[in-house]
Amino acid sequence: MKETRDRARKLRRDGSFPERLLWSKLRNRHLGGWKFRRQHPIGPYFADFACEEAKLIIELDGDTHGNPDQQAHDARRTAFLESQDWQVVRIWNSDLLENIDGVLDTIQLTLIHISRTRDGST
Repeated sequence: MKETRDRARKLRRDGSFPERLLWSKLRNRHLGGWKFRRQHPIGPYFADFACEEAKLIIELDGDTHGNPDQQAHDARRTAFLESQDWQVVRIWNSDLLENIDGVLDTIQLTLIHISRTRDGST
């Protein structure tokens, strides 16, 4: 448990600029009142951002996520997280940096959709 906590703290401390930027928009319930956690451990993985209430994970992907080995790893990771009833949304760093308002709208619409689907009011 201590190792997991220490690793999460290190990941938060060493976060990339896009991670820090998105966190500034998600923290303290800034996005529609939804609570997000940063570098949240789920099984053997750490979600970049996780909203436990909606079971939504936001993953930011940089250039390294374009290579085939990383894409295979990401697919296994996503499959595991989805098997734990999480929905995973992957966002390219470049999309975030070029259109943060559009990215935030997409996240908020996803949260609304999840909320309505779970309430049965599609």
